[in-house]
Amino acid sequence: MRFKRICVFCGSRAGHKSAFSEAALQLGKLLVEKEIDLVYGGGSVGLMGLISHTVHTGGRHVLGVIPRALLPHEISGQTNGEVKTVTGMHQRKSEMAKHADAFIALPGGYGTMEELLEMITWAQLGIHDKPVGLLNVDGYYDSLLALFDKGVEEGFIDRAARQILISADTAPELIKKMEEYEAVHDKVAPRQSWEVDQLLEPAAAHTQSGAWEI
Repeated sequence: MRFKRICVFCGSRAGHKSAFSEAALQLGKLLVEKEIDLVYGGGSVGLMGLISHTVHTGGRHVLGVIPRALLPHEISGQTNGEVKTVTGMHQRKSEMAKHADAFIALPGGYGTMEELLEMITWAQLGIHDKPVGLLNVDGYYDSLLALFDKGVEEGFIDRAARQILISADTAPELIKKMEEYEAVHDKVAPRQSWEVDQLLEPAAAHTQSGAWEI
């Protein structure tokens, strides 16, 4: 699998450990080395700023997608690359997904985790078949991975669907795993059955009928 563009979800803060910033820089340099463009949340601060600056100064294209309401909060100073302004969070995720061949989550807060979980859910539903990776820097996501394993143990997550998420401790290992990824889970519906406008609907619209068990 050859990626042209990877969407990276990450924090608009740098976190307390230097390992988080170092991981963002390493991933950015690896994208440049592999001639992969970046799609991200559009911020110029925190880990967002680090990875976007690294990829942009390395000569690769950077596309940032940010809701208009977050412009004062996530942009401080000069932005890196192209910035596309959208109306809301769901449109942000839809635009990022549309332009990316794969997804990676670096450490981050609620927003990063929510974006990661939605991409996993979309893969399970059959909306996309793109690899979803988790860069588990310094064990940051150990508890989240343990929760997913608990979901399998308690019967809420199929064992095959647990394989949707690819995790690794370093960027080179993660990219290698993602390049070798093959979906083994059963999708709720074939990709062809999903219309593009369904990606723009609120997530609740998919659950109102009770047809999905996610």
